[in-house]
Amino acid sequence: MFGIHDLPLFILSGLLLNIMPGPDSLLIMTRSATQGWRAGVAATLGIGAGTMIHILAAALGLSAILATSATAFMVVKYIGAAYIIYMAIGLLRSKRRDPAAPVTVAPMPYAKIFAQGFLTNVLNPKVAVFFLAFVPQFISPDASGKALAFVILGCIFNLNGMLWCTSLALFTAQASARIKINPSVSLWLNRVTGGLFIWLGIKLALSKQN
Repeated sequence: MFGIHDLPLFILSGLLLNIMPGPDSLLIMTRSATQGWRAGVAATLGIGAGTMIHILAAALGLSAILATSATAFMVVKYIGAAYIIYMAIGLLRSKRRDPAAPVTVAPMPYAKIFAQGFLTNVLNPKVAVFFLAFVPQFISPDASGKALAFVILGCIFNLNGMLWCTSLALFTAQASARIKINPSVSLWLNRVTGGLFIWLGIKLALSKQN
């Protein structure tokens, strides 16, 4: 239907790709562990919204610019890397205000967490290039509605990804509650995640266009 073929293989491949850890997973796990499952779900919704931007842009042919223009790819890449490092600095700055006082990590508004998830995803040019490289493999060359088929497959991929991310948020929040993460551990979790985000930001900045 719509020129789509090997749909079960596409769904399985998408699930395996979504399970691979990355900045999205780290953001969800950090927010869920430190602020509860609702914060993790807010990040998930932001990531899903960012993915939809990539899907629609690719279906309209806009993402092809990132795949063919080294300048466009570089600009978006550096913006995305800078934003990831900016988030990392915010996590690393979590600290005690008074050595005698308990460590507290201020909760972040859900709208801001949503925006973090959205920007982390939408500013990653690798996601756009990925959709252009992966999704067309499951669309027949002679399909009459390639754009529609692309959107359908993209939505299936995004739905599967959001289901996985939601499960990750719920599991992380439940595990954190069971092991009773105290404020000190929460603080160091932010710092470790901040360090990983800096590494991911540098990795993105140094990545090359394929």
